[in-house]
Amino acid sequence: QVHLVESGGGLVQAGDSLRLSCQASGRTFSDFRMAWFRQAPGKEREFVAAINWSGGTTYYTTFVKGRFTISKDNAKNTVYLQMNSLKPEDTAVYYCAGGLENTGYDYWGQGTQVTVSS
Repeated sequence: QVHLVESGGGLVQAGDSLRLSCQASGRTFSDFRMAWFRQAPGKEREFVAAINWSGGTTYYTTFVKGRFTISKDNAKNTVYLQMNSLKPEDTAVYYCAGGLENTGYDYWGQGTQVTVSS
């Protein structure tokens, strides 16, 4: 079965940086799109960024573009989210997700907590 495991979250101050990792296993991911979502307390889950496993095309929400960068290492089956200039409003549980390109996301990790203090 497909498994996605996030790591790298933590407690940081505003302006600091974090790099989240998503280790994927269970199948060939060449036809997948991988993504990061986040959910803050009392808020709906929202899209953050995505990357196609084959080709590397990236997508970002306008609210994080310029601060966050999604990348991948195909040999390690790992997707990363580099987060710079973190703000308190970035505080959320961050989830890794995956699915076939141009379809919904069928697979989800357990999430990793990111807390940004002021």
